[in-house]
Amino acid sequence: MGHDEGKNEAHIPQGIQTGLALGALGVVFGDIGTSPLYTMQQCLGALPHTDHTSAVLGILSLIFWSLTIVVSVKYLGYVMYVDNRGEGGVFAMLALLHGKKRGMPAISIGASAMLILTGAALLYGDGFITPSISVLSASEGLKDLNPELEPIVIPAACLILGCLFYFQHKGTGSIGRVFGPIMLVWFFTLGAFGGYEIIKNPTVLWALSPHYGLELLFFHPGSVARLLGAVVLAVTGTEALYADMGHFGKNAIRLAWYTVALPGLLLSYFGQGAWALAHETSTKNPFFAISPEGPLRYYLVILGIVATIIASQALISGTYSLTRQGILLGYFPRLPITHTSSEQEGQIYIPFVNWTLAVGCILLVLGFRSSDALADAYGTAVTGTMVVTTLAFYLVTRRVWGWNKACARTVCGIFLVIDLAMFGANLTKFLTGGWFPLAVGFLVLAIMYAWKKGRAYIANQLYSNSIDPAYLIEDIKANKIPRLGSNAVFMTSNSKAVPIALLHHLKVNECLHKYVILLTIITDDIPYLKDQDRVTVEDLGENIYRLEARFGFMEIPDVPTAIRMGREEKGMRLGPKSLTYYFNRELVLIDGPARLALPLKILYRFLSNNASPAKDYFCIPASQIVEMGLPVKL
Repeated sequence: MGHDEGKNEAHIPQGIQTGLALGALGVVFGDIGTSPLYTMQQCLGALPHTDHTSAVLGILSLIFWSLTIVVSVKYLGYVMYVDNRGEGGVFAMLALLHGKKRGMPAISIGASAMLILTGAALLYGDGFITPSISVLSASEGLKDLNPELEPIVIPAACLILGCLFYFQHKGTGSIGRVFGPIMLVWFFTLGAFGGYEIIKNPTVLWALSPHYGLELLFFHPGSVARLLGAVVLAVTGTEALYADMGHFGKNAIRLAWYTVALPGLLLSYFGQGAWALAHETSTKNPFFAISPEGPLRYYLVILGIVATIIASQALISGTYSLTRQGILLGYFPRLPITHTSSEQEGQIYIPFVNWTLAVGCILLVLGFRSSDALADAYGTAVTGTMVVTTLAFYLVTRRVWGWNKACARTVCGIFLVIDLAMFGANLTKFLTGGWFPLAVGFLVLAIMYAWKKGRAYIANQLYSNSIDPAYLIEDIKANKIPRLGSNAVFMTSNSKAVPIALLHHLKVNECLHKYVILLTIITDDIPYLKDQDRVTVEDLGENIYRLEARFGFMEIPDVPTAIRMGREEKGMRLGPKSLTYYFNRELVLIDGPARLALPLKILYRFLSNNASPAKDYFCIPASQIVEMGLPVKL
């Protein structure tokens, strides 16, 4: 196994570790924990016409070994060792593989970077479907209580989703404290109801043998795609185990999985299988059918709705986090980001992402109208991301850990065969809904590609003939530039050059402020930085300072705080008056020589025109900002 550079979890007290594991139940396992709501129903609908007992045992065997190999072995046993200072997820993997190169950004995007970006893009497709199918499947429990309630299932699901997204701006701090205990009750309920059915029909335990699953696939090749396309629903949400690793640590996630989540899931699936063996002709959802009629079934429906809200919340928060990482690594334009907690760095709210998800989820519910139909759209993005994770993991084993080729190919090859089989099976559902997450992924990938390429080209174009600050100092010393008694900050992406905004200011006003800061914001390839590593100040003379402020890719760039640290800790002198921040406002022209397709140029211009103002992104008061137009040809 590779060297673990993450957080040192070995010395965390057992009590704290248990608390982290309980928290992980509420955040990390919400998605995979609510899969029993619809997975077994889809699997039973995909069974070929054969001996019912052997077919049900085959399905249970496939679910059991999928959870074992994909979750327990691949993710918990291997992938979660790939961490960037404790943080997981595809962008953390990208930063680990490529790092943050200094100087001018490269215009080209390598094949390995494109591979990981594809995985990140597909996760957004999952972000639309998971809340939709989870909430809709739980709402469908209403018609199991009373068939006359069927007309309100769709409105109820839309109402729940609307309320869920509406309250996002309030944050999840207070609600989050009860997520873990509720999910603990959820998994206990799954295990109790499922275990009771297993006791009535212990025959289902024979499904622990892999030969039942292999036999089902081998003797019914025409049904393989439908079977695997349904079985994969049992492992959806697995990527969340990796993406949310930084919040709780791998040890807490493993503890929660092996002691609570996995036993609860297996008991539920095998209990539903036991019920299906005794009710061969029934078309009911076995998840609700295994609960006795009366108060217990009402309890299960209500608990299921609450659990799906928690599962949706986890994925929505994960989408916010993924977007923020993409912005800081330069793959998305700036968007307004709000912190919803003064204590937890990771609790953020991104309005544009929130309402885009809200509209998309509600339209999915109105368009597909049942969890059965939505299941056809589910799985394509998830399995695509699983394929990408395996390929990226192979790159890490070779480039970072230094595994020999035979060992890396053997381990990753086993995972890849399973991932590709599931991905291929889900592609057969392309026309009946699988196109949706792929379309979302393609759009997000186009945005990331256009923005990264466009930003890199413009940065290289603007600073290809840059002026060294030493020439500016010489002109000041020679009294060629009058000075004013005030303070100014000029932002620049190239710390070695005079900012374009400063040159424009000199050209128009023919003077310069008495105190000047040339500020460069650098996003490092690690999640968080210590304050002592945050700011570097260089005195260029004549009251002109070059300040570099570093932030991790999980942090929000706070410019005023960085400048305060420069004054207090680095001895940077400034006048008593408030600071004025000067920015360029790009006016993108698409008739330039950049090697970018015209649709991507148009997309970049649209993104640039709608990017969040600097005052929001850099936490700068609007009254202290001056923006100057800068025409650039792309």
